[in-house]
Amino acid sequence: MKTSLGPIQYCWPKEKVIEFYETAAQSSVPLVYLGETVCSRRRELKFSDYLDLAHMLKAAGKEVVLSTLTLIEAQSEFTELKKQVENGEFAIEANDVGAIYLAKEQGIPFVCGPSVNSYNAATLKKFASWGMQRFVMPLELSKAWLTQVLDDLAPRQVEVEVFGHGYMPLAHSARCFTARHKGLTKDKCQTICIENSEGLLVQTQEDQPLLRLNGIQTQSANYMDLCDQQTQMQALGVDYFRISPSSLASIDLADALPAKSASHDRQCNGYWHQLPGLTQS
Repeated sequence: MKTSLGPIQYCWPKEKVIEFYETAAQSSVPLVYLGETVCSRRRELKFSDYLDLAHMLKAAGKEVVLSTLTLIEAQSEFTELKKQVENGEFAIEANDVGAIYLAKEQGIPFVCGPSVNSYNAATLKKFASWGMQRFVMPLELSKAWLTQVLDDLAPRQVEVEVFGHGYMPLAHSARCFTARHKGLTKDKCQTICIENSEGLLVQTQEDQPLLRLNGIQTQSANYMDLCDQQTQMQALGVDYFRISPSSLASIDLADALPAKSASHDRQCNGYWHQLPGLTQS
């Protein structure tokens, strides 16, 4: 089982993003995803910047996949999506069924991202017939589900990747909760989410961490940590263990795998064990 670095989910300054991927290029991680997956109003990097980073990573020996937006809301976003799909060199991670359709039409290989509702073997087989090479298991599903679906896919023609460490993307909305929290409208948000490099923590009235606001995306307050499940995943036939970046330290963790991550007071692994997602089993 290999390690992958998922796309950066946060709005970071351009210099920090470049530093992250320059560091990733020097790491042992074989597979790197990059691209804006949350909000098209985040314009720190343009598509040409991501292509430059992709070429730099490829020159360093990495497999590179361009990740697409999870929620397409405007024609301009669809136009940008077409540019990604038609880049002519790199596969894409399709985080929306529209991206899957475009990849199918263009005959472009794609990865089915975790936000696509690929909940059964029939769906995955259909996507595979359209050019899917790998799928990332939806985060709310379990080891038991994965075991069954891999049995149903046998003999398996596609790879499987599991989101193994990081803050979980739970939902996306047409509204920007970060902007609203700051008293701004979405149309004039000033890209305020750049002020929170790991999202904005939301707590209950009892001061218990509950969620994270990340622009139009809602994340888990706790980070999913399945590092201690790597042996079981490998036995199941999982091909990639994904680290979702939250800082440069994410690269250090990816480099250290298959070691276990350090214990933390805000970990969770409930979904993997068919429990409420925010629990730690």
